Amino acid sequence: LITRDAEMMRLSRLIERVSSSDATVLLLGESGTGKEVLAQGVHAASKRAGRFVAINCAAIPENLLESELFGYEKGAFTGAVKTTPGKIETAHNGTLMLDEIGDLPHSLQAKLLRFLQQRTVERLGGRNEIPVDVRVVCATHQDLKGLIAENRFREDLYYRLAEIVVNIPPLRARTGDAVLLAHAFLRRFAQDQRRPGLAFSDDALKAIEREGDQITRQIFEA
Repeated sequence: LITRDAEMMRLSRLIERVSSSDATVLLLGESGTGKEVLAQGVHAASKRAGRFVAINCAAIPENLLESELFGYEKGAFTGAVKTTPGKIETAHNGTLMLDEIGDLPHSLQAKLLRFLQQRTVERLGGRNEIPVDVRVVCATHQDLKGLIAENRFREDLYYRLAEIVVNIPPLRARTGDAVLLAHAFLRRFAQDQRRPGLAFSDDALKAIEREGDQITRQIFEA
């Protein structure tokens, strides 16, 4: 995590403290604030032997998301030519990151809640409950309590996910981080492109300080 901001340093220490537990962590923050970096930090500091597995709940069509999460047995549906474990099973003894959890379809929220309560999964087309030991970290830029009020997110699921809540400040609220990150991205670009000696002009640094949230995100996306 590249930061010099006091609040981000505090959050880093919080991540270190909670990583040894099995409590579910909910990371809240705007897009680009570093939610996956912090989720990987939870895993790295936990000393879990398994993998860090991430899935974006907003990027997969609803009709495929269930099989991606829970897996399926051979013959469960057309095209299921072999038994395939889901992301939850793949993360056994490791950490599962559910990114954009606010976009999880309502039809799957009950099934995820059951997994969190029972710590077992049942593949599509299967009848056996498979025990899974996994640390769950969720992330979203959405207001989950607002979604609950609109009946778009289950309140009981929210409280299962929000055992530890981490609110990540946007880059514009982090003192000194815009320039710090810009320098880090520039060094990475210079190394990748074999162009040593690249540097920002004074005007560029002033612009990054002034409009750092937008400019640094553009550098990162590029």
